[in-house]
Amino acid sequence: MNDYMQVRLDAEPCSEVVTDVLAAMLGEIGYESFVPDEKGVTAFVPQGKYDEAELEAVLDRFPLDGVSLSRQVTFVAGKDWNEEWEKNYFKPIVVGDECVIHSTFHKDVPQARYDVLIDPKMAFGTGHHETTTLMLQAILATDFTGRSVLDMGCGTAVLAILAGMKGASPIVAVDIDEFATENAVENVRLNHLPDIEVRLGGVEALKPETFDFIFANINRNILLADMHAYVAHMKSGSRLFMSGFYVEDIPAIQAEAERLGLRLAGHAEKNRWARVECIKD
Repeated sequence: MNDYMQVRLDAEPCSEVVTDVLAAMLGEIGYESFVPDEKGVTAFVPQGKYDEAELEAVLDRFPLDGVSLSRQVTFVAGKDWNEEWEKNYFKPIVVGDECVIHSTFHKDVPQARYDVLIDPKMAFGTGHHETTTLMLQAILATDFTGRSVLDMGCGTAVLAILAGMKGASPIVAVDIDEFATENAVENVRLNHLPDIEVRLGGVEALKPETFDFIFANINRNILLADMHAYVAHMKSGSRLFMSGFYVEDIPAIQAEAERLGLRLAGHAEKNRWARVECIKD
């Protein structure tokens, strides 16, 4: 069965930071999809994973002061989730006039040089979020012919897939969420890219290997905690692209990168979200 529990959380006051923190905390207890808006976030979890006490514990330890949270929980009967995404959330998008990202259920898809096929189910990483778009733009601007790539926090594997279409090989895509990695494997098959290896886990899933390019679209705290592991899997000339944080977080990201021997090569931003590029000399 694919029955879900829908948890609506309203926050007062509400901000992108509030909804991002809520999504991150709920993701740690099995929630699979989040739809933020100006008043809060709607989260979905499989019915079998819903635990009222766990939810209560998450809300009790919400770390941002002065935020009032209210919730409403609703049972959502099994449905065609692809149809639900098509109607409400996932629309075909074009990135940089070169790449179109769409699903098998989309009709009248725009033509583009790189046609990425994604069936997102209830996972993130379709390209609509600013951080994913920033990373896709970096990939579109880069020559990957015969170069190795690591996609950390891969989600639907959209970054790994586009890199593969641009000639990268081999490619490793890693995510801590089992549901995400299952979806990533499906999407890799849809795009006929056998050189992409999907692994379940975090930095501990990495082997004694190095990469020419590393893409890590996660969040500020994880990037700061795991950057040393990324550097350990880089060689001279390797490039690390990081996103999932705000423009005001760039100084902290840059300071840690430089402490680890990396050089900041540039950054980009979209709606306060940021992407940085670092090089290991």
